[in-house]
Amino acid sequence: MLQFLSLLTNSLPRAPFSPLSPSLTPLRPISSARRRHATSAVRKHRRARRLHRRRMASQGQGLYDEEAGMRPLDLESESDKRGDVTNSGTSVSYDMRRGKSRMSYFKLFGVDLSPDNIAVATVYFVQGVLGLARLAVSFYLKDDLRLDPAETAVISGFSSLPWLVKPLYGFISDSIPLFGYRRRSYLILSGLLGALSWCLMATFVDSKYGAAFCILIGSLSVAFSDVVVDSMVVERARGESQSMSGSLQSLCWGSSAFGGIVSAYFSGSFVDAYGVRFVFGVTAFLPLLTSAVAVLVNEVPVSGRSNIFVSGSGFIESSKQHVKQLWGAVKQPNIFLPTLFIFLWQATPQSDSAMFFFITTKLGFTPEFLGRVKLVTSIASLLGVGLYNTYLKSVPLRKIFLVTTIIGSALGMTQVLLVTGLNRQFGISDEWFSIGDSLIITVLGQASFMPVLVLAARLCPAGMEATLFATLMSISNAGSVTGGLVGAGLTQLLGVTRDNFNNLTLLIVLCNLSSLLPLPLLGLLPSGSAESDKKS
Repeated sequence: MLQFLSLLTNSLPRAPFSPLSPSLTPLRPISSARRRHATSAVRKHRRARRLHRRRMASQGQGLYDEEAGMRPLDLESESDKRGDVTNSGTSVSYDMRRGKSRMSYFKLFGVDLSPDNIAVATVYFVQGVLGLARLAVSFYLKDDLRLDPAETAVISGFSSLPWLVKPLYGFISDSIPLFGYRRRSYLILSGLLGALSWCLMATFVDSKYGAAFCILIGSLSVAFSDVVVDSMVVERARGESQSMSGSLQSLCWGSSAFGGIVSAYFSGSFVDAYGVRFVFGVTAFLPLLTSAVAVLVNEVPVSGRSNIFVSGSGFIESSKQHVKQLWGAVKQPNIFLPTLFIFLWQATPQSDSAMFFFITTKLGFTPEFLGRVKLVTSIASLLGVGLYNTYLKSVPLRKIFLVTTIIGSALGMTQVLLVTGLNRQFGISDEWFSIGDSLIITVLGQASFMPVLVLAARLCPAGMEATLFATLMSISNAGSVTGGLVGAGLTQLLGVTRDNFNNLTLLIVLCNLSSLLPLPLLGLLPSGSAESDKKS
């Protein structure tokens, strides 16, 4: 009987050992061989993870997807691996695999302010706050270099050229790691390049050619950093929910809008109090913020091709493939025809440079007042975005372009009242008329530009969204540059100079009427609305 009970006891399954419950059998000491075997297994696992990380980086995988790609495929649930504890509004998560806790205290637009997100928000803020020098540049070209409106318009169009080749920057960043990094190094280089350009503007530049070159370099710095940080946002949003992706975009645009409002408030008063050279010097420090926050970017170094002096044959072949794919997508009628309309819609002539000379020379608007006007237009731009999101998302695109173009052309004619002085006969001062006119036109202009972004996003096929979107926006920018150059030619042809504004009224009428020319081509656009196409 005792033998039977002994056999029955030994055949029963034993519960696993737990440090919280005593074991009936003593623990066996771990032998040296088993300890060496376990240590070797851990080392092999770590080595495999490092190799996998390098392989993903060399293949151009998203930086924010590497963590998920390196996780082992096992049958444990996420709740078994990680324990989440919430205490008094502070979320604390403990990662069992890594053995360390992560705490999240602050959120902005629903996004955790992690080092990566702080870097992205800072770069967008710098892009907005660099508008601090825009007004100073206009006064510098007009008063210090004594250029005519046509020459100012040409320099402004020339400085926008870097924004026409944005896909090229994406190819370079993805294909040629700089000192082992695809994002961090290029952000640092962009910040240094921007600081150099504004330092030269604050010190040595004293000719229109030098000013054009420095403004071009500064524009290149902003355009390159914009492409790099956009790629980071795309990588970060990949695999996230639609709500989180929208929160990321809100963080980006909110940071840029805040920077624009800050720069608008100080831009005019700084020019009035300290002069344009001082504003250029202050602006030179702003791109350094981009270089400083680049170290916060969580990026794994690329092995094997981490030297800038590598052969460019791989980059050339990759670029050829990208160009073929882009051309194959753009030449499709459902993409080419709407893109053609966007270009023609943006390529209508503009009279902004001539109007700036008129309001500063004839009407005597000071830099401080123009800074206040710029602040109003920055806020009005946000109102335009809200107007579109609230009322126009479900409206067909053709109807939006038709109505906003006609109303915008009619409102643009109100500048004739300011030039001829008729507003004063109605008891409206030049200052208040200018503020109200700028407010209404900016709200309408932003509301009419939002469909361009929606249309460009809709045209992008799956698999090449970021590259094709950058290409379409470059084409849109090319239309704006073309419109500025055509406006400069009209200004020169009509004889509008820094002192002669006799034909300014005719210039304004021609520019506003020409904005109606693309309307017969509305049939090139899709017939539906953004909301209906999203649902379909």
